[in-house]
Amino acid sequence: MKPAGRRSITFRLTLLFASASAAVLLVLGLLIGNLVERHFDEQDMEVLQGKMELTRHALEKIRLASDLQALPQQLDDSLVGHHGLAVAVVAASGQTLFLTHGGEFPQALLANTSDTPNARPIIWKAKDGVPLRGISQTVRTGIEDAQPVVVAVATDISHHEHFMRSFRSTLWSVVVLAALITGLLGWMAVRRGLAPLHAIKREAAAITADRLHSRLPTEAIPVELVDLADTLNQMLSRLEDSFRRLSDFSSDIAHELRTPVSTLLTQTQVMLSRARTVDEYQDVLASNAEELERMGKMIADMLFLAKADNDLVVPHLETVDLRAEAEALASFYEALAEENGVTLTVEGNATAGGDRLMLRRAIGNLLSNAFGHTPRGGYVRVRIGVQGDRIATIAVENSGEAIPPEHLPRLFDRFFRTDPSRQRLAEGVGLGLAITRSLIQAHGGVASVRSAKGVTVFELQIPLGPVLAHA
Repeated sequence: MKPAGRRSITFRLTLLFASASAAVLLVLGLLIGNLVERHFDEQDMEVLQGKMELTRHALEKIRLASDLQALPQQLDDSLVGHHGLAVAVVAASGQTLFLTHGGEFPQALLANTSDTPNARPIIWKAKDGVPLRGISQTVRTGIEDAQPVVVAVATDISHHEHFMRSFRSTLWSVVVLAALITGLLGWMAVRRGLAPLHAIKREAAAITADRLHSRLPTEAIPVELVDLADTLNQMLSRLEDSFRRLSDFSSDIAHELRTPVSTLLTQTQVMLSRARTVDEYQDVLASNAEELERMGKMIADMLFLAKADNDLVVPHLETVDLRAEAEALASFYEALAEENGVTLTVEGNATAGGDRLMLRRAIGNLLSNAFGHTPRGGYVRVRIGVQGDRIATIAVENSGEAIPPEHLPRLFDRFFRTDPSRQRLAEGVGLGLAITRSLIQAHGGVASVRSAKGVTVFELQIPLGPVLAHA
């Protein structure tokens, strides 16, 4: 169901296309209209100025007052064939010397006392509603010492106004029709352009929890959507990996808990099957306590990892001498090293800002793992150093059988073991390396591993931290 008030991309783009085309056509139409109207103005002014010049020339030929009687006939003859033109000649005394039949001129036009035509023509409507455009100026006759007369010339512009009304009506019709057509074409183009997006939607909707291996095809989609499809495919890869890890984790934890619970239940049932001596009860209770202690440690480790996954593990930053911590742990494992015939050495120096107990636990987990996989006569070496000027490194190296390359990416996964047959023989529960990675990530560092030619190296990279930066 589409949320109320939310418009689709198709609607927005269609509206954009229609609005853009309407705006362009409207601006273009208004520009053309203004040009046409200006052309009409210039055309009318050319006609008016021509008749004004003709009238001025006729007045200049008049030498005597008696010649004014012949003026109307001369002007009527000059206006033959010029329909819509009107001329008025008014003496300074206000006497009308000539007026075209039916002509009407506003007083403002006849009151002009300038000997040049109006800068802008005056537009008015006659009593019959006919629109007129006219100019006026004063003109001197050939009569000596005579006052100049006012000459007004006007032309009918009803045809021009009718044309402009038709033009504007047509313009609006074209704009509306073009907007509708452009909107329809834009809608079709957008629908066609968004078809690959709908295809991606269908493909994504078909991917369920049991089909996380499926990926969105990127070969047949536009270049603009390739990044989106790649991002979704990367997200699916992460989801698939998370689901696999969760499934493996659930299976592993069920297996880890099933064995001790089954052992505890069997021993208890056997003990309850008949009466036992005190020593027998003590032996069984001691065995049960050992299993319960192991289960408690595993549950505590799982709770720690759950807190780490939710960024709830916050280190207490202090200056930590990594060499001193490594030597303290080496002293703890020295007896085990002598018993197994393994050489243990610590090399290098570095100081980092971090949580002392967390870093000691991380190094201890790596040493425990190294001793668990180093054969008699082998060696375990702890190398400490500084990479660049901002990273402290701790590398725990041990000799022994190399780890297959396909297992390296999963070594820090929970309950993962390269040899499942040793699962119950090992002292740990398969969470040590996962905890180590979480501890280092809580410090903003990185845990990595490499193994080749009988040598395995686990390396921890830890930022020097703000404690040292302010030291």
